[in-house]
Amino acid sequence: MKTIIYSIALFICNLYFLNAQQLLSSDSSATSEHQLKVNGKTISYTATVGTQPVWDKTGKEVAYLFYTYYQRQGVSNLEQRPLVISFNGGPGSASIWMHIAYTGPVVLNIDEEGYPLQPYGVKDNPHSILDVADIVYIDPVNTGYSRITDKEADRSQFFGVNSDIDYLSEWVRTFVNRQKRWASPKFLIGESYGTTRVSGMANRLQESHWMFFNGVILVSPTDLGIDREGPVQAANYLPYYTATAWYHKQLDPSLQSKDLEEILPEVELFTRKELVPALMMGGFMDSAEKERLAKQMAHYSGLSQKVILEHNLMVPTSFFWKDLLRDEGLTVGRLDSRYKGIDRADKGDRFDHDPALSSWNHAFAPAFNHYMNHKLQFNTDIEYNLFGPVHPWDRSGDRTGENLRAAMAQNPYLNVMIQSGYYDGGTDYFNAKYSMWQMDPSGKLKDRLLWKGYRSGHMMYLREEDLANANEDIRQFILNSLPEDSQAAKY
Repeated sequence: MKTIIYSIALFICNLYFLNAQQLLSSDSSATSEHQLKVNGKTISYTATVGTQPVWDKTGKEVAYLFYTYYQRQGVSNLEQRPLVISFNGGPGSASIWMHIAYTGPVVLNIDEEGYPLQPYGVKDNPHSILDVADIVYIDPVNTGYSRITDKEADRSQFFGVNSDIDYLSEWVRTFVNRQKRWASPKFLIGESYGTTRVSGMANRLQESHWMFFNGVILVSPTDLGIDREGPVQAANYLPYYTATAWYHKQLDPSLQSKDLEEILPEVELFTRKELVPALMMGGFMDSAEKERLAKQMAHYSGLSQKVILEHNLMVPTSFFWKDLLRDEGLTVGRLDSRYKGIDRADKGDRFDHDPALSSWNHAFAPAFNHYMNHKLQFNTDIEYNLFGPVHPWDRSGDRTGENLRAAMAQNPYLNVMIQSGYYDGGTDYFNAKYSMWQMDPSGKLKDRLLWKGYRSGHMMYLREEDLANANEDIRQFILNSLPEDSQAAKY
């Protein structure tokens, strides 16, 4: 049974109020002991829930961040024990998603395809990476239990691409210092907008805080500030359309009879070699060529040639989600197109809601609150914000893809792995490949860039088979990114 060890103070007695806003103490923690069986081997670990302040440039406390830190016990040398620092995205999303559904010691009570089950809750995660690395899950300002404490604080110091990178990098430096993990191999992992965040942080921590990383893991990455407007942006969605249509059995029998990973290379080649060059011609494209391409796109997408021509070969994702299963009275999900939804009316150009996100909210919030209350013995009346108030968000100056390339160029130890779900329509897999290709024009870093695809969506880990595969890919990536004792960081 778990032994609860409170290291500073009980959170349940550590609340205070500021202008009618309920807050946690800004600098405290509580630790409990647990066991988990991973890959058939039982390991002991501690779980620490805590808060750590955020200070502005004058040294004044302006906020605190909530974190959950898992540390394997019985490790004699922390200098050789990897530390994984985990963020989700949004912006405005808490770290809940990868915390209780992917890499951590527990996972949601869901079915093998990722759909909610009752009773809500969590169960042990036999695929957790805790056997090879300690993990800290961090909630940025106004997400999860993290809050602004100074009512006069300038919100722009938190809510923007580069300000987010700045204050979180300083927070991580403090955390690593307090936990005495400077010598440990370190990894950043981010999902969705979290990939923008960690790509920038890898460079900022390296250049401003002299903290160097062994790896960055990008789960369902954003565009990372890499330009693709115009024909490339319009064309790049076609392979995702193919994958989704294949899943829902909407393709021609000649394609439907093949395996997904047999079809996709063909569609990717068509996209690169034929569709992008043709779209560059715009309205001056030869009409016969336009008809030919529309027919081929219909063959690959499950949409009709007519609607593709009506969109001038540039079918927006919002229309695709609405139209693919329109004849069945259904829509498909944005973040995971395996999910199907029902709209008020079948007519229209976009769905009423994303059925994938609705399903996930259904599962995550009850399970996380139950886990905190009953498993980690953390109790508070403060609401855990799955999505917090962080807008307006300053998106200017996003050069995070270039930031990551620069960090890799300056740090020969730094490797990058990208994980994508074939059915993710929010951050689709082919655009993730495009970002990887464009990140390093020289091609000199390509041996340190790795891409992995899974037969799921944005949160590929919700599907049981991919939970196992994706965690094993992270496990091997971590182990392969640890240099030999005599391996110097040099070119």
